[in-house]
Amino acid sequence: MAFLDAHPGLGFPAVAGLGLLVGSFLNVVILRLPRRLEWEWKRDAREILEEPDLYDPPPPGIVVEGSHCPHCKRNLSWYENIPLVSWVIQGGKCRGCKAPISVQYPLVELLTALLFVACVWRFGFGWKGFGAMLLTGFLISLSGIDFRTRLLPDQLTLPLLWLGLVASVENLYIGQKAALLGAMAGYVSLWSVYWVFKQLTGKEGMGHGDFKLLAALGAWCGLAGVLPTILISSLVGALVGSIWLAAKGRDKATPIPFGPYLAIAGWISFMWGNDLVGWYMRIAGLA
Repeated sequence: MAFLDAHPGLGFPAVAGLGLLVGSFLNVVILRLPRRLEWEWKRDAREILEEPDLYDPPPPGIVVEGSHCPHCKRNLSWYENIPLVSWVIQGGKCRGCKAPISVQYPLVELLTALLFVACVWRFGFGWKGFGAMLLTGFLISLSGIDFRTRLLPDQLTLPLLWLGLVASVENLYIGQKAALLGAMAGYVSLWSVYWVFKQLTGKEGMGHGDFKLLAALGAWCGLAGVLPTILISSLVGALVGSIWLAAKGRDKATPIPFGPYLAIAGWISFMWGNDLVGWYMRIAGLA
């Protein structure tokens, strides 16, 4: 770590390469985890209802099974799995069936690489930088899954919450008290909005995964980071959501995933929360 801190010209490219590799794995998580969960839910439901077993082979696992073309199901060679490079060389198409490969793959890989570099630029190449990259990977996965399926799985939100609390034991970013209060405030704040909205309208305005995601972000950012996260996510969500609805010709009743906006706002608060609060207090004449 000290060597990389002393030679950032080597460290930053190495982290960018790591980000491309991790981004490739995050694509697998985004695409396969919801399918695995749905398969498990159906299996468990049949068992609880005592229904007869059906022939329902499980979808590909996240780690063991190799990558394959989603169209022709052909297993991909190692040189077809090089992050970002393979997609560009192949022109965004499968070498076998020539079917288009989703642009999600290179975008997630490139985004992960860029954000990983931002993490070590902000926190260095030690444990703080590693923790920031870990948080970033979780947020990218959760955003991709929520965007595609409107799900924020407990399998990701709860480990992220506990990792934030564990990091606070060593006072890596914030202390234990701030992390615990942040997690509590994050959960209760959105749960309260959900409960009031449901009482007034009889409808559910958001999913329970949103509460857990904000609780996890509170564990990483602390109590002081919860309010900026809510404000930034609401602003970004309203702006981007309105543009998306207008572009798609949808009405305002169309459900929009809130997780990606929470993730964006939480990442910004985690990286530069103190600077943003200080800037706001100076603008408001409070400092």
